[in-house]
Amino acid sequence: MRGKSLMLQGTGSSVGKSVLCAALLRIMKQDGLRVAPFKAQNMALNSYVTREGLEMGRAQVMQAQAAGLEPDVRMNPVLLKPTGDRRSQVVVNGRAVGTMSAMAYHERKPALQQMIRQTYDALERTVDAVVIEGAGSPAEINLREGDIVNMAMAEMADAPVILVGDINPGGVFAALLGTVMLLEEHERARVKGVIINKFRGDIRILEPGLRMLEERIHVPVLGVVPFMDVELEDEDSVTSRFEQVRGRGEITVAVVQLAHISNFTDFQALSLSSGVTVRYARTPRDLEGADVIILPGTKNTIEDLLDLRSRGLDAPIVRHAQRGRPVIGVCGGYQMLGRRLCDPLGTESGVPQAEGLGLLDMEVTFESHKRTAQSVGTILPTQGFLATLAGASLDGYEIHAGRNTYGPDCVPWLAIGGKTDGVMNRQGNVLGTYLHGLFDGGQLLRAITAYLLGSRAEDAPCLTMEQFREQEFDRIAQVVRDSVDMRAVYAILRGEI
Repeated sequence: MRGKSLMLQGTGSSVGKSVLCAALLRIMKQDGLRVAPFKAQNMALNSYVTREGLEMGRAQVMQAQAAGLEPDVRMNPVLLKPTGDRRSQVVVNGRAVGTMSAMAYHERKPALQQMIRQTYDALERTVDAVVIEGAGSPAEINLREGDIVNMAMAEMADAPVILVGDINPGGVFAALLGTVMLLEEHERARVKGVIINKFRGDIRILEPGLRMLEERIHVPVLGVVPFMDVELEDEDSVTSRFEQVRGRGEITVAVVQLAHISNFTDFQALSLSSGVTVRYARTPRDLEGADVIILPGTKNTIEDLLDLRSRGLDAPIVRHAQRGRPVIGVCGGYQMLGRRLCDPLGTESGVPQAEGLGLLDMEVTFESHKRTAQSVGTILPTQGFLATLAGASLDGYEIHAGRNTYGPDCVPWLAIGGKTDGVMNRQGNVLGTYLHGLFDGGQLLRAITAYLLGSRAEDAPCLTMEQFREQEFDRIAQVVRDSVDMRAVYAILRGEI
């Protein structure tokens, strides 16, 4: 082992690899190392745009922030964005190269392997060490051929591996033992330790099992990490966030849970305010009592609009708007608010056009070119709850392929680069934008709160997402320091174990 990298692999998806990588990166940063995250291939609809206008997975963005680095597309050279059953848009080095079936992508993997190696090597040269994240499980023996993200990646980087198991659903000992047993002998030699994650209870109950596990797999248990209710951005839609209510405030925000919801991390900032409750809505009943309804982004705008109608969500959204209550659309959700959506080139789906919700006087046409850019929006002088924010800036990023044509009843409220990005209706209660991250700074949320609560609105500023992330990174780093043998982790990184 070369002493430049450390890789976390898991017994399956959602065992907590992303968060543990972030915690290790923050610990190493605190200890004076310049470290970077890396994941060869990510599958997620939560993505981000770098300063260079390149698209990458949100998990590596979060990990880069934990390490104190600017997100760099070299940290995630391949991103798969599912567009439907067995098909994904493939993003390579930050640029979309097409939509492929699972089989077509599998056939392309050998060509990607050399690019991944070169990308990793270029990143590694810029830092003291790299913390690499695997995907799913390395024991998926049917996927071993063509692997570019688990043991094949460990071999490319000559990285030792720490195996992570999630105890929360049960069966963690069988999962860890079974994973190690299914590895090839040279792959098992790379596994230098295991971490049991998401434990609740008294660790003394686990100790007999820990000893038995070590005797069978011949590698040490480096630690048992307690369950952490982590509020960092989730990697993708495999999340418990949709089943949870966040916050306990007087204002209730209902985010419509679209079938292909993307970049729902836009709304995590909302729950940081003591005056806001955030929930996700799958049925009309979930919209009852909402003060604000938000339509989020999606990778399949027209199909998700049709699905929204099939679930009976369209009528209560329209009624909410007609009562003068706020409805906000972001990216794909913004497009749904218009009168008509047209997809003549089949850019997003096989449905050529659909009627929108009719809440904004505009039509949307999907084009083959996708705009990806970090952007700063300027709030324009207007009426309603945005009147107090005229001239204020909103930082964020754009990822969209739509071109809007506005009618006379659209009122511009947000400009990017001198051009209209966001519009609202004449009443000022229905508005949309292509700008992701518009709530992160807090000022837009405060304006909505003041509009809805009047004199009851709290004057105390809420945390920005950047401030909150920093607190969370330090918190999870301390939990991992307290529960994992970091001296052993550093020895593994240096190749001494």
